[in-house]
Amino acid sequence: MVNNDRDVAGAQEPRLEHELATEKPRWNIIGPGLVVAATGIGAGDLVATLVAGSRYGYALLWAAVLGVVIKIALVEGAGRWTLATGRTIFDGWKSLGLWATVYFGVYIVVWGLSYGAAAMSSTALPLAALFPQVPLIWFAIASGLVGAAIVWLGRYRAFEYVIAVLVGLMFLTVVGAAVVTVPNLGEILRGLVPTIPDGSVFYTLGLAGGVGGTITLAAYGYWLQEKGWRTPRWMKVMRIDNAMAYVISGVFVISMLVVGAELLYASGMTIADGEGGLVDLADVLAERYGPFMAPLFLVGFWASSFSSILGVWNGVSLMFADFVATARGLAADDPRRKAGGSYYRAYILWLTFPPMLLLLLDKPIALVVVYGVLGSLFMPFLAVTLLFLLNSRAVPERWRNRAWLNVVLGLIAAMFLVLGVNELVKAVEPLLG
Repeated sequence: MVNNDRDVAGAQEPRLEHELATEKPRWNIIGPGLVVAATGIGAGDLVATLVAGSRYGYALLWAAVLGVVIKIALVEGAGRWTLATGRTIFDGWKSLGLWATVYFGVYIVVWGLSYGAAAMSSTALPLAALFPQVPLIWFAIASGLVGAAIVWLGRYRAFEYVIAVLVGLMFLTVVGAAVVTVPNLGEILRGLVPTIPDGSVFYTLGLAGGVGGTITLAAYGYWLQEKGWRTPRWMKVMRIDNAMAYVISGVFVISMLVVGAELLYASGMTIADGEGGLVDLADVLAERYGPFMAPLFLVGFWASSFSSILGVWNGVSLMFADFVATARGLAADDPRRKAGGSYYRAYILWLTFPPMLLLLLDKPIALVVVYGVLGSLFMPFLAVTLLFLLNSRAVPERWRNRAWLNVVLGLIAAMFLVLGVNELVKAVEPLLG
């Protein structure tokens, strides 16, 4: 009798596996694409597009849209590598030689220290504006601690739903702010025609290249694995997920440019540089459309910043865990390389606690320079390495780059190299001067 039961169970297993293999993958509106887009669209990106609108009206709208297309191409490449090969992006970088491993290792450590302080400060700004009686540093510290607590266990589904709620808040406030300005549709359409105002070449390239994240683009493949999308069967779903998510992020970016063009450019108003400009904008919205607009917009500002904290604290921690585990030659199923594992949690702690000291020390200049140098070279690093990886034999021929994709990635790599050199010069100028 026992043998018969075992035989029946054995007969059922192949059937269940076959059903799983032939089940048609379905796209969900809440997916890794929404996570990577929400993580990448932080306060800094909103400020960049706001300032573009305030300086040039709708003239650079096309560059913001181009930035969204560029990110779709890069994230699709990272996702295609993961699904086609079953390997992580860092495993691919390691195959390119020791230089890539060393660069990424140095980058992720230095970047994490500086980004942690910047992200916590950015998230604290709208809270301090809403509750001015509380010192900003306490909101910054609380933001880091709450973000660490949410992602500590590495439970992807809960993390994904929190991100979705934050995106909803961003949509309500950022897009709502654009709608109340009653934008000029004719000017918007004219802004889609590529033009480069005098003296704005690097600003235009920066707007196109800076919308939507840096290292978090490479984290997409890790979120695909966390979601359970692991094989080429999910390729079509991944592409829909990625495209729709960046369309949503494009709506945010265009909305901020509309606000800048309609509220600031048209009236000749200026705002503060950096994330402080969003606090100034809240006051402008309140003065123009009523006092309720200030707290509403500040909530959206907070959501954009806090979603970046959660995305980085989770996604880049997964990358760090993979980096350490791969460097040590640990097995693919070793728990230390997984979400919730010791390496994952170690990087969460690195993002959270040492940066709190930088909040007190106001970021030592040497760290800022190193961060600027490494950061300016990461996007060309990603674009160039994807160009090599997606044409390599590690990728099945069906999923390798076509000729037109190579041209697109090559142009993107060239653009980021130009931007990288420009940022590199700006980073070292204070030392040379």
